[in-house]
Amino acid sequence: MATLKQPAVGIVATGLMIALALGFISFFTFPVFTGWVAYFLLCVIPIQIVAAVTWRADPGFVAGRSQPAKGLLLTLTTLAVGLVVAAICHVAIGGRISPPTPMLAMFSIVSVVITFWAAIMWGGWPFTGFLKNPVVAGIVMLVACYVVNYVLFRVFFNYGFMRDAPVYVAAQDPQGLFPAWHALVFYLSCLSAMFLMVNFDLWPLTTVPAIMRQPVLGLVWTIVVLALGGAIFYVGVVAQGMDPVAFMVLVPVPFIFGTIVVQNMLKGSLFGKMTQPGKGVLNVVAVVVIGESLSWMYGRLAPLVTGDVRPGPPTYDFEIWLASALLSVTFPFLIYYSEFFQFWPLQGTDAKK
Repeated sequence: MATLKQPAVGIVATGLMIALALGFISFFTFPVFTGWVAYFLLCVIPIQIVAAVTWRADPGFVAGRSQPAKGLLLTLTTLAVGLVVAAICHVAIGGRISPPTPMLAMFSIVSVVITFWAAIMWGGWPFTGFLKNPVVAGIVMLVACYVVNYVLFRVFFNYGFMRDAPVYVAAQDPQGLFPAWHALVFYLSCLSAMFLMVNFDLWPLTTVPAIMRQPVLGLVWTIVVLALGGAIFYVGVVAQGMDPVAFMVLVPVPFIFGTIVVQNMLKGSLFGKMTQPGKGVLNVVAVVVIGESLSWMYGRLAPLVTGDVRPGPPTYDFEIWLASALLSVTFPFLIYYSEFFQFWPLQGTDAKK
């Protein structure tokens, strides 16, 4: 069959994955979808990041295989690892309570942020340096990410504000420095800042060659992201006084999702011939338009897909549904298709690619 080229292949593939994701979500009730389903997929995403970034979607055990066998094997591998992680975290963090508690859910969300930080901003350093086997390096890095995530979760997250709610579990409350919703939204604001820099191809850091090697790059990029993420959070939640959960689904969540579409599904093809910083500016405009438009569309489809989901406190049903639909389900579907299956059969692929 004739194959498509970018950006056409990315547009068609995005539409197909969105339809598949919404169809998948429609099989579950709201409690099951935002509980066990979203939790399991959140446990899959970190190993998916490792496979896509650290293993470059071409580890030794799939190298040389053609599509769709290669994509299927990578997908099954990440699902299996995610299942193990989900079981371990459910016991160690979630206290075997069913459905997953808010503490366990948020722990799983920020584990994704920490894995992005290690795999992309730090390029897998130091694990990829002293461990020559990329599969081993990726697994060790993943374990380290969960250890770091656990420590930071204990330091920063506090669930005292929900002490009177039936879902509150005192034994799982780290009683950290900040209200949990604020801490979570700060994490996601920083992740959106990381993706902001990705849209600029790390410009202006690229103008200083001494910065563009690890661990200097990881350290500088982390500092910049914390500053930008902090500014985003401060303007929206502190200065403007927005509800942090409403801010989350209005700003960082659509921006993260839009970046995945522009960078992973469209492969940066929209403005590929331009140079920075003009290219980055246009990338960001596209990210905002695409991310906000798709977020709005998902919101309008929520009643048809899941049923009535009410917005706002105390339960934030709509906001949790929207964030879960975009980032817990559609995000991994997009990555599976673009990175593991390499758009097969829409686009011809090279088994060694």
